[in-house]
Amino acid sequence: MSAPPISVKGVLIAEDRVLLLLNERGEWDLPGGRPDLGEDHRAALKREVQEEAGLVVEVDAPLDEHLFEVLPGRFVRILPFVCRLTGNGDVVLSHEHLETRWLPLAELGERIQGHPLPAGYLGAIRQAIDQPRSVSARSV
Repeated sequence: MSAPPISVKGVLIAEDRVLLLLNERGEWDLPGGRPDLGEDHRAALKREVQEEAGLVVEVDAPLDEHLFEVLPGRFVRILPFVCRLTGNGDVVLSHEHLETRWLPLAELGERIQGHPLPAGYLGAIRQAIDQPRSVSARSV
C-alpha cells in the first residue's frame, strides 16, 4: 500500500476570523492543495492560497498533521500551517470552490451554515487559535 498523497493547508486567521472555502463536496475547506513534484511545502501553500483565494500570505508554524478520508477509502495526509495575511483580505474565489467565508472565531463549530467543517480542519484551527499571534496577523 502506498503512502497517501500530501495536501498542505493554511489556517489563516485575521481580525478574529478564519478563512474557509466551500468545496464541491459541500464541506468547508481550508485553502491549500498538493505540492508540485519537488516543491517546498511552504512555497506550495503560498501558491495555493494565491490561486484559490487571491491572497498573499506568509507561511508560519506547522500544526499537527492528520489523515483525512476525502472519499470512502481514499485518504490524504493533511499538513496544516498557520498563515499570516500580508496584503488585504479581499478574497477572489477561484473556480475550485463554491463560496468563501471569513468566519468569526466565535461561530466556529462542526457545522457552519448547514455545511460540515471536517474534524481535522476544526482541530487545526483550534490549535492555531491557541498559538500566540502577532498584532499584524489580526488585521485584514
